[in-house]
Amino acid sequence: MMHWRKTELRRHGFTLLEVMVALVIIFMLAAAAYPSYQEAVRKSKRMEGRAALMQLMQQQERFHTLHNSYIGFSSASLDEDERKFKWFSGNVAQRSAYEIKGQACANETIQDCVLLIATPGTVKVDSGYADPVCGELKLDSTGSKAADKPDCWI
Repeated sequence: MMHWRKTELRRHGFTLLEVMVALVIIFMLAAAAYPSYQEAVRKSKRMEGRAALMQLMQQQERFHTLHNSYIGFSSASLDEDERKFKWFSGNVAQRSAYEIKGQACANETIQDCVLLIATPGTVKVDSGYADPVCGELKLDSTGSKAADKPDCWI
């Protein structure tokens, strides 16, 4: 007596439909996660800007102690003393999120008050970075902190 064996069909790989469903799910998850990722990056860059302003203010206070005056500075500074102040927020200017400058506070002289301003994403730093929520971060020698929204310094 002959026994006929049924050959089992073996399935190798995935069907096109299964691959398409998996891709749709992956894209939906990525689309949902991307805005959160962007906000986390923005918060990290803001922290970089705030830290740089605080560090520069400490440097300004040391300068004031020695010279009885604060000093203005910017990325275009040529004066030797002004060039001692870092005008960008990160380790390297091109990858920094903020360009920083120091100037006299409104209605004050530079001897009495300095205002540090961190501007996001200029041509001298990472121009691809923007912070539409907070905009410029500001810190002055009286301890006042400012931005477009009050919770930007939290």
